[in-house]
Amino acid sequence: MEDCLICNRIRLIKEGTNKYFVAELETGYVVLGDHQYFEGYTLFLGKEHKRELHELDGGYKQKFLVEMSLVAEAVHHAFKPHKLNYELLGNGDSHMHWHIFPRQLTEPNPTHPVWWTPRETMYSDSCRPSEERLAELKQALLTELNKLI
Repeated sequence: MEDCLICNRIRLIKEGTNKYFVAELETGYVVLGDHQYFEGYTLFLGKEHKRELHELDGGYKQKFLVEMSLVAEAVHHAFKPHKLNYELLGNGDSHMHWHIFPRQLTEPNPTHPVWWTPRETMYSDSCRPSEERLAELKQALLTELNKLI
C-alpha cells in the first residue's frame, strides 16, 4: 500500500533504513516512536495490512496479541513505568499498529490520557532523541525483549 504510513515504515525496515527499528517478531515489527515525550514510547507494527483485529485469522490473531503483550512487558522492564497505556486506534493510519506508552508519575499530567498532551508538546523536535540516546533506548528494549522471546 503505497500511501500507507505503516507499510512505508515497514518498507524502510526491510531496506535497513528505519533507524527506530528494534526487532522483528512473527506478526510484527517493534520500533521506538520518532518522538520520545513519553520515554520508551514503542510501537508494534502489524505485518499484515489489516484495519481491525477481527480481520485476522484466529491463530494469527492470538499470536499477534501475545506478541504485543510481550513487547509491552519488555517496555515495562526496560523503562520501569508506573503504568503502561496501550492503544490500537487506526483512525488516521488504517494499518493495525499498537502504541505502547510508558507512563511516569513525574509527568506533568500522569493521570490524563496521552492524547490530552498537546500535539505541539508531544511531537516537538525537542522530543526527538539524539542518535546516542536512541541507541541506548533501542538496546534497553531489545535486551528485555530478548529475555522474553
